[in-house]
Amino acid sequence: MRDPAFWWRRAGLASSLLAPMAAAYGAIAARRMAGPSARAELPVLCVGNFTLGGAGKTPTVMTLAKMLQDAGERPCCLSRGYGGSLAGPKLVDVHNDGAAQVGDEALLLALAAPTIVARDRVAGAQAAKAAGYSVVVMDDGLQNASLAKDFTIAVVDGRRGIGNSCVFPAGPLRAPFAAQLARSDALLVVGDGAGARDVIAAARHLPVLHGRLVPDPAAVAALKARKVFAFAGIGDPDKFFATVTAAGIAIAQRRAFADHHRYTAEEAAWLIMQAEHDGLALLTTAKDRARLAGEPGLAALAAKAHVLPVTLVVEEADELRKLVLAKLRR
Repeated sequence: MRDPAFWWRRAGLASSLLAPMAAAYGAIAARRMAGPSARAELPVLCVGNFTLGGAGKTPTVMTLAKMLQDAGERPCCLSRGYGGSLAGPKLVDVHNDGAAQVGDEALLLALAAPTIVARDRVAGAQAAKAAGYSVVVMDDGLQNASLAKDFTIAVVDGRRGIGNSCVFPAGPLRAPFAAQLARSDALLVVGDGAGARDVIAAARHLPVLHGRLVPDPAAVAALKARKVFAFAGIGDPDKFFATVTAAGIAIAQRRAFADHHRYTAEEAAWLIMQAEHDGLALLTTAKDRARLAGEPGLAALAAKAHVLPVTLVVEEADELRKLVLAKLRR
């Protein structure tokens, strides 16, 4: 199921009808966020976002991990392993684990730094400490109070912001905005657009950083002369399609699926057939490609689909590095 369109428009009738449910959900979420936290024996950096759906958390975690490695640290990414069957704690093996076991995000993170999947975040941090890592970079968890954070970056999509500013199910917010903002130490706006303007104004007491997703030049060069059938099952497929178009790659057809969509053999065959019928190259995201890998019924699609990897570039990289390293020194 994809996000309802009314989440990303000014609050209207649909949001009003769902307001009582949103109030109850928001109260529970805020209560949980205020719950007790266990402190790990090593620093914990958290990358979260205010809303359901994609904002750019995974590439932000990867960028932070690389920044810490360059500073001489031994970072370990910590993922809940959403979509995977393993509760963990488990160190991800990119050669032998699949998305069905550890989730697509964990597989991507493990390409940047050692990654542990754990439904119990405290146990995951303890496992990282026992393995000799010096800092945890947690993917998601802003709304989870179980593990104490030393520094939390809230990632916001520059185009969509926080939508209609309503809590689920009336809107995309995971918890009341004020409660989430109070637990954030910095704001990272990814991409252009006026959608994050109100969020930036509300976060005027926090450092505000700006980032953009930069496609891999080699992948772009390989596809510039072709028309593509782009497909994606991520939090915001439209962001992927916009990135493809901005890179100068012509999209002839597109298909959006729900976040973390598990492709079926029938869907894979249909995508291949459509692309071949129209003479198009198949193009998808690194996350989608991770979900295709290791699945026998999806092997043909995995072999035919091109991937457009992206890297997060932070404009204020020096400021971010100083903020993070200052927290580690404390």
